[in-house]
Amino acid sequence: MSDILDYCKGREAVRFKPGQVMIDEGSQEGKLLVLIEGQVEVLRKDTQVSYIDEPGSIFGEMSSLLDIPASATVKALSAVKAYVIDDAIQFLGGDPEVALYVATLLARRLYYTTSYLVDLQQQSEGKREDLDLVDKILAQLVEKPDESKAARRTRK
Repeated sequence: MSDILDYCKGREAVRFKPGQVMIDEGSQEGKLLVLIEGQVEVLRKDTQVSYIDEPGSIFGEMSSLLDIPASATVKALSAVKAYVIDDAIQFLGGDPEVALYVATLLARRLYYTTSYLVDLQQQSEGKREDLDLVDKILAQLVEKPDESKAARRTRK
């Protein structure tokens, strides 16, 4: 597949200053950002969870696809240049290769997150009862959306 940056050609690039927030945790703007150059950090509840400087990195896809508030803040650590795509759903749905690229990215993240949670679960087995939360998270990761809706309805 071509680089995601190729699919953004012709769009306006936006510059961000060091320290500038590009996506604010809790906001629901429905925009997608594609990093052209620079370094950013991803913060969740004021804790850095990732440092990214790879051109073509995408931010805001989960919020846009799920139509939920942003789960993290994306902040420029250096001067940053990025494509800001306001019509994220149209952009993602407009080309099967773009959609496949993002699906692959999300699948990779889910794989590593699930692997990490399984490792935590195995390390904590029999040690702390409060780590049952890991079991609940793992169950939700593999639960189909329709199943979770039905489960919530039966709890009410």
